[in-house]
Amino acid sequence: MSESLKQDWDPRSDSVLRDQRAAYDAMREHCPVAHSDYAGWSLFRHADVRRVLLDHASFSNQVSRHVSVPNGMDPPEHTAYRKIIEPYFNAERMAEFEPICRAIAEDLATSVLHQDHIEVMADYAQPFALRIQCAFMGWPLNLQDPLLSWATRNARATLARNRAALKELAQEFDTLIADLLRMRRQADSEADDDVTTALMREQIDDRPLSDQEIASILRNWTVGEVGTIAASVGILAQFLAVHPEVQQQLRDNPELLWQANDEILRLHGPLVDNRRRTACPVEFDGQHIEAEQAITINWIAANRDPAVFTQPERFSLDRDPSLNLLYGAGIHVCPGAPLARMELVIIMRSLLQHSRELSLIAGQSALLATYPSSGYARLPLRLR
Repeated sequence: MSESLKQDWDPRSDSVLRDQRAAYDAMREHCPVAHSDYAGWSLFRHADVRRVLLDHASFSNQVSRHVSVPNGMDPPEHTAYRKIIEPYFNAERMAEFEPICRAIAEDLATSVLHQDHIEVMADYAQPFALRIQCAFMGWPLNLQDPLLSWATRNARATLARNRAALKELAQEFDTLIADLLRMRRQADSEADDDVTTALMREQIDDRPLSDQEIASILRNWTVGEVGTIAASVGILAQFLAVHPEVQQQLRDNPELLWQANDEILRLHGPLVDNRRRTACPVEFDGQHIEAEQAITINWIAANRDPAVFTQPERFSLDRDPSLNLLYGAGIHVCPGAPLARMELVIIMRSLLQHSRELSLIAGQSALLATYPSSGYARLPLRLR
């Protein structure tokens, strides 16, 4: 463990990027509080990550120079914005969106899954994530390609910590949203009654949300949805392909998909990490960390911690779901978790219904995604 600000590891090194899960597991066991110039102080243990999530007084979410609603806010500011956002993912809205989600999954399955084999990420996972995002937001389908391009460039700039590029990308997204808002204002009462239009009617402190605030909310939802849902579909499909006994169990009992998906994504998380900032001096495992230091919480390592999950690499439907940090914990727990869970159940049910047997293709290896992404960059699978 580091006693100074020397580098304990390099999150962007070839050895880490070659197999992120193995590298993070090793850090958790041998250097659970690790410093790097790139990520600040990285935390890998479940208990340490959970402590950060639950102690929002000591660990601030205000880590970006840009407006981030509400992800980059602390109470009481966060509380007010969170109250606006949560109803967009309540049971009533999920029930209204479910048939739309099923129709998208069925249409995609009909057009793609009749083949003997597919490249899951490009043919199935990414198109689903993009279409479902546009449908939920009420955006035209012709935004799919620009959104994919934007998400890809955003991930690349994040890896490089290219602040100038990230600023340009944020402005690019804000411009896209500004165009959508302008069209809705021009349509006035005839504007589609969708999520984007609804946000334009929301108020904070007795004033309407600004265009910048709306764009920030939609940008956070887009980053979370497009990349994470696509990664999750790939992870789930690969796991079932290499675990035929679980695949058969879910074909026979599709009602188990809800908990099975969460467990598979505990084993191989779709999101690598998130940042926080110390609001006061803190200590982890004897390591003193001053105030105003960058903290990076590693979701993947925490969810594979053997101190919490017995035989952490074993798939089990008997684990305590409250320990799974897939969607976070505390006041910043993912508000979109109900939507993500519903989407993943629907798309995986469709994949199983429209295939006889998922399996790897001999001679065509999967390619792991690299930081800041997780899951697979390429995943060829046989469907018959």
